[in-house]
Amino acid sequence: MSTMSYAARDSMTMLRRNLKRALRYPSMTVSVVAMPLVMLLLFNYVFGGALGTGIGGAPTGGGEYIDYIAPGIILMAATSGALSTAISVCSDMTEGIVNRFRTMSISRASFLTGHVVGSVIQTLVSIALVLGVALLMGFRPSATPVEWLAITGVLVLLVLALTWLAAAMGLIAKNVETASNMPMPLTFLPFLGSAIVPPESMPAGLRWFAEYQPFTPVIETLRGLLMGTEIGNNGIVAVAWCVGLSLVGYLWARSAFNRDAKR
Repeated sequence: MSTMSYAARDSMTMLRRNLKRALRYPSMTVSVVAMPLVMLLLFNYVFGGALGTGIGGAPTGGGEYIDYIAPGIILMAATSGALSTAISVCSDMTEGIVNRFRTMSISRASFLTGHVVGSVIQTLVSIALVLGVALLMGFRPSATPVEWLAITGVLVLLVLALTWLAAAMGLIAKNVETASNMPMPLTFLPFLGSAIVPPESMPAGLRWFAEYQPFTPVIETLRGLLMGTEIGNNGIVAVAWCVGLSLVGYLWARSAFNRDAKR
C-alpha cells in the first residue's frame, strides 16, 4: 500500500471518529445550527417590516425580504460552523489525545484532514437545515439545476476556507474558552456586508468596508444564483477569496500543528 493510500485510510478513520463524536455529543452542532435559525426568524419576522420596506420587501415580514436575507443567513450558517471546528480541534490538542496519536503508526496529516472534512460535512448539513427553514418561511429561489450546482460549489469552497482557518485557531488557542471566542468575528462579518441590508444604505466608511470585505462578494454571488439577480464580477472575486483563505488557513494550520509537535 502506498503512502497516499495509508494517509487516505488514516484520514477516513479520523473522519469516522469525528462524525461519531458529533453524533454522540450533538449539543455543539445544535447550538451552531440554532444561531442562524434564530437570526433568520428575528430579522424576517421582527425587523423584516422596517428593513424590508426600505429595500422593496414585504412590510409584514416574509415576501420579498426573506428572498433578500436568506442568502446572507445561509452564509452565516457557514461561518457558524467554524466555531465548532475550533473548539473540537483545541479540545483534542489540550486533552492529550494528539500526543497519543503521534506515538501511533498513523499519518500525521490525518488528524487535521479528519477534523476538516468532518466539520465541512456537518456545516453543509447545517446549511441544508437553514435553507429548509427558509423555504418554509416563504423563500422562493429561482435557480436552475446548473445554478444550484454552482451554489453548492461556492458554499463548499467557503466552508472549506473557514474550516481551515478555524482549525488553525483551535491549534494555537491555549484553552477551549479561547478557541470558542477566536472565530466569532467570522460569524458577525456578514452583518457588516450585504447580508441584511444593501451596502448603499450604510455610511460612507462602513459602506467601503462592506463592499470590499470577503463575505460581500460571496453573498452577492449566492443571491444572484438563487434569485437571478446581477452577479457581475462577484463570482470571480468570491472564488478568489475562498481559494486564498483556504490556502492561508491550510498553511497556518499545518505550521501550527508541526510547531506544536516540536515542543
